[in-house]
Amino acid sequence: MVANEVKILADQTAKATGEIAAQVNTIQTVTGEAVTAIREISATIIEISEVSTAIASAVEEQQCATHEITRNIEQAATGTSDVARNVSGVTAAVTESSRAAAQVLSESRLLANTSSELDTQAGGFIARVRQG
Repeated sequence: MVANEVKILADQTAKATGEIAAQVNTIQTVTGEAVTAIREISATIIEISEVSTAIASAVEEQQCATHEITRNIEQAATGTSDVARNVSGVTAAVTESSRAAAQVLSESRLLANTSSELDTQAGGFIARVRQG
């Protein structure tokens, strides 16, 4: 009678061990998938950061070019009153371009900060997943 009960307990233990192993395998698979997804997200964030940096650089170059164009236009405007009237319109367009460029630069920096924060959070998540 005792041997039968021991056999039943052994069978139950084996079954439970199998179920636990299956759950561990499932957890490992899901964890691997999560790590892969996080790596892909991190790669995307890095790409976004690089693009944002390139945009910010281009915006800064555009601002320098815009300021140089404004300076040249103002020098030419001193020659005639017709040119002076045209410079007024050009200056308004340049000012709007500078404002838009400054806004894009600001948004690019905000995006870079957000991307950095997301990268930090993803790193923390990966660390927590690895700790189990």
